[in-house]
Amino acid sequence: MAGNLTKRPRVTVDGKFFRLGESKFYVKGVTYGPFAPGPDGLKFATPEQTQKDFALIRELGANVIRVYYVPPRWLLDLAEQHGLKLLVDIPWTKQLCFLDSKKLRNQAREAVRKAVESCAGHPAIFAYSVVNEIPPDIVRWSGANDVADFLDDLISLAREIDPDCLCTFANYPPTEFLRLQNVDFHCFNVYLHQPRPFENYLARLQMIADSKPLMLGEFGLDSLREGEDHKAETLGWQVEYAFRGGLAGVVVFSFSDDWFKDGCQINDWQFGLTTMGRSPKASFEVVRQKFLAAPYFPLPQYPKVSVVVASYNGVRTLKACLDSLEHLNYPDYEVILVDDGSTDITPQLASVYKGIRYLRQENMGLSVARNTGIEAAAGEIVAFTDSDCRADEDWLYYLVGDLLNSRFTGIGGHNFLPPKDSLVAAAVMVSPGGPAHVMLTDRLAEHIPGCNMAFYRWALLEIKGF
Repeated sequence: MAGNLTKRPRVTVDGKFFRLGESKFYVKGVTYGPFAPGPDGLKFATPEQTQKDFALIRELGANVIRVYYVPPRWLLDLAEQHGLKLLVDIPWTKQLCFLDSKKLRNQAREAVRKAVESCAGHPAIFAYSVVNEIPPDIVRWSGANDVADFLDDLISLAREIDPDCLCTFANYPPTEFLRLQNVDFHCFNVYLHQPRPFENYLARLQMIADSKPLMLGEFGLDSLREGEDHKAETLGWQVEYAFRGGLAGVVVFSFSDDWFKDGCQINDWQFGLTTMGRSPKASFEVVRQKFLAAPYFPLPQYPKVSVVVASYNGVRTLKACLDSLEHLNYPDYEVILVDDGSTDITPQLASVYKGIRYLRQENMGLSVARNTGIEAAAGEIVAFTDSDCRADEDWLYYLVGDLLNSRFTGIGGHNFLPPKDSLVAAAVMVSPGGPAHVMLTDRLAEHIPGCNMAFYRWALLEIKGF
């Protein structure tokens, strides 16, 4: 059975998001366990109970479960049967000064090696987390750079065993300054229960994540202390804010009030979406509804957008650009291609795209070409990209959504290198003066890339364009 499973596709990273095959994969998850050890010593429920739990988790609309111990193979197979992926935390002695002890470092490496070997290649594996929440005192004692280097080494070890795996570590606010190089995506546990601080901190985490996907690895509330109604309401807006903020996914803590930690059953915390007996609470239904809507929550309005592409002899990359712009998830937009006097076959290529407005002018430079597009635009908003760029299908949804939710007249976003681009393109990206955003705060930019920006048309006309 496992041999057939390994032929199925696994989740990959694509820019700021995940994909499963050709489709985007948004993480909609819950934590699962740990539970009191059974006769086999494992901190998982019985196969019979797990079968029932997974059916209920699918009813929730979840597609990922996060587990804090390495799962047995039967659980992976069962998850695959239910269409669930696993984020697997790998436990080791993180609460001690592990960098001061060769023995502890070797134990951590061995824990990662054994965990990945036992799960390698299984399509139910979403990702490995090589550690969860290193105590800040340990990080400060050992030094952030040295701790980051060690965790990067653990990720390298995991990839040696399972080359196609995704790897991360579960960070949290006290150690947000840890900067790893090898993570495929950033994962943060965040417990903020007020809308403004929560939204602001997500914006900060997006700056930390930079060009990699960001997801919440834990967030939740205690029904016992906060009240179930308040918990349900809070989880609802937290899920919505996260997806509106461009996160690649969320994991709610937790599936059940059934929780075994530090050698004992926890009875005075009730973070679950279900009770100990697996009866769904009010928060279960709220999260279910939000998972059903995610990631596309309605915008307050959908103003027409004119996407302007200025190109000069860009035929080598123009087709990929125009192909991407033909399939944007936004209900009202037009694409205007301004040919700045190209001498290549740009006119012939443009003629293939019947839905794109093609304007040709003498070669007068990028600013004039963009101004030509502004004058021709029928949209209330004018967005710009370049002929050597490819737009994510949700580009306008996020760009317009954030613009409408702000006091600004212009907005921009990341520009990052597609994984299959050339070494020359990679060199340009890291060169001084390259096409990158320059931030003054987590939200306010001094400079935004010209290939990923949008403005209200009236504002561009008011300043007479570029």
